[in-house]
Amino acid sequence: MSLVEEVRDALRETADPALAPGQQAYMKSAMPFLGVRVPAVRRLVRGVARYEKEVGALRSAALVLWRDAGHREERYAAQALMALPPLRGRLDMLDVHEEMVRTGAWWDHADEVAHRLADLLDAHPAEMALELRVWSGDDDFWMRRVAIISQLGRRDRVDRALLTDAIEPNVADPEFFIRKAIGWALRDLGKHDPDWVLAFVARHPDLSPLSRREALKHLSPGS
Repeated sequence: MSLVEEVRDALRETADPALAPGQQAYMKSAMPFLGVRVPAVRRLVRGVARYEKEVGALRSAALVLWRDAGHREERYAAQALMALPPLRGRLDMLDVHEEMVRTGAWWDHADEVAHRLADLLDAHPAEMALELRVWSGDDDFWMRRVAIISQLGRRDRVDRALLTDAIEPNVADPEFFIRKAIGWALRDLGKHDPDWVLAFVARHPDLSPLSRREALKHLSPGS
């Protein structure tokens, strides 16, 4: 049995059909759900793929699950495969992450890719900084969103120049998911460098009220 078949079988064995309608409604998804919560999807993928270390096989399985998905959990499983150690931090997986952002075109898929971009920034900081600066000006706002939030959780490793360059081209964008992303990225850095965030907000009076409110949610002058 192929890895793809094993994952699909495990998803169906785990599914609770009673959950599926609520999941689909919450995610505003045209694609139906099986009824498997995301943490369970990740656990079963780790279990099914625990002995597979070959990069090509994991990449291929992720792409098949993504492209041929009949239920949203198959796409979550594809992204869980991309998070496994053999694929994490690999620059030659960037095209897969980009495909998932562009064709997924919703916050759950984009935000999961952002975690993988953080891995890539740790492994290939110079190359990824160049790439993300390009993404921050992409016509696709989901690409711009992941560029903005690609450093979530990096704490003291945040490249502040890159964050600035990702945010500034998008400050005037009226899109909710962009404004929220800007505030989220700033709020996350504010936990570790509040002075920098306060100074950034002060220098950018054109930040939207949503971005500003999110950025300063846990900060005040003198924090």
